[in-house]
Amino acid sequence: MSKVTALLSLLLFKELLALSGNFWHITDLHWDGTYNLTNHPEYICASSGNRPATDAGKFGHYVCDSPWSLINSSVYAMKAILPDPDFIVWTGDDTPHVPNEDLGEEEVLHIISTLTHLLNEVFPDTKVYSALGNHDYHPKNQLPAAPNRIYDQIADLWRDWLDPESRETFKKGGYYTEKLLNQTGLRMIVLNTNLYYDQNDLTKGMYDPAGQFSWMDQVLRDAANNNEKVYIVGHIPPGFFEKKRNKAWFTPKFNKIYLDLIQNYHSVILGQFFGHHHTDSFRMFYNSEGSPISTMFLGPGVTPWKTTLPGVKNGANNPGIRAVEYDAETLQVKDIVTYYLNLSRANAARAGWEKEYRLTESFRVPDASPASMHQVLKRIANEHCYLQKYYEFNSVSYDLTECGADCRVDHVCAAREVDFDKYKSCLADGGATAMHGGLIPMILFAIAIWSLH
Repeated sequence: MSKVTALLSLLLFKELLALSGNFWHITDLHWDGTYNLTNHPEYICASSGNRPATDAGKFGHYVCDSPWSLINSSVYAMKAILPDPDFIVWTGDDTPHVPNEDLGEEEVLHIISTLTHLLNEVFPDTKVYSALGNHDYHPKNQLPAAPNRIYDQIADLWRDWLDPESRETFKKGGYYTEKLLNQTGLRMIVLNTNLYYDQNDLTKGMYDPAGQFSWMDQVLRDAANNNEKVYIVGHIPPGFFEKKRNKAWFTPKFNKIYLDLIQNYHSVILGQFFGHHHTDSFRMFYNSEGSPISTMFLGPGVTPWKTTLPGVKNGANNPGIRAVEYDAETLQVKDIVTYYLNLSRANAARAGWEKEYRLTESFRVPDASPASMHQVLKRIANEHCYLQKYYEFNSVSYDLTECGADCRVDHVCAAREVDFDKYKSCLADGGATAMHGGLIPMILFAIAIWSLH
């Protein structure tokens, strides 16, 4: 090889590398400052609700929210694994699962301030796109659709991450949009989906709380007109919780409006990144022909807290963080790598943060595009080995029990159908629609068979 050829090859290689970007997604830290290793297991942490934290250790326990040592280790693990990300996505829920009377407005702001300081300290030169969670307000879940002191205070805490226009819309309703890394053609939309939560009594009777839907419609329309590519970030996702049948988070009205917006503007939306579940999952969006058009990635939580939601069995998880690899020009999601801390082993000083899995390797797909994620869903629906693999990843390798027939339906239908009516139909047919890759292919297959007779 000549020197000229070698030089051209090196330049081409560097150019290809430049097209690749990566960022961190971290969510649901839920810091419990009361965590304290005592001789009384039921009093280890306030977030346990007096559930005994037997064999609790330095990094926490499955009935407790995160001690500081766990949160600190998660952020420093991010720094050790991927020290110079393009940006960080932080999708909220910072305070512990305790009654409102045990927190108060000042404590909520103190927790958010402390976690903000930690991220700034460890990643001083990294842009952070932060979304509010339903636990990032006092009282929890009741985020208002109007300006208020907490929105003002958090906008000030995040002033280094928000441009002036973002601060104004954040103070209005907890949402904002900016050019992604200030680059022309790339855009980030950060939503306050807590306004659509069915537990938010302040917004139930509203059509468009804080004007966020009309604002989102305008931002996406402008993005389409300007040939921009968009990421959407939020905390509470639409659709259903995969670990409890028929458990939705949005009210039906808000769920439909959100779904319509994604379907209308899917051509510019290259990824959606949410939290809230504490589990590792994803949601598919399809057009009227049944073709995959968008994917929402639900990041695993840092907190290992075992949910008290009635009907959920064994609803804890190992702490998880996630690195996303993407095309820096098109925003196409290339791959997702999840890292985790095996809490039991870590407390016994036998484990640190390690790679749990890489999406493309574990599910044999070329990338994390909607078409590829549709193939992942088909494999989960059709092949038990992939279902079981997904099920174990869902709890970040905590729940290693068998995912049976009902479990399969719950996970497949939640991943496939964000629409309320289609989700119910999916449950009724046992997930058969998802098994065969969509309704339209099934109809075409039936027509083909009929034509042979």
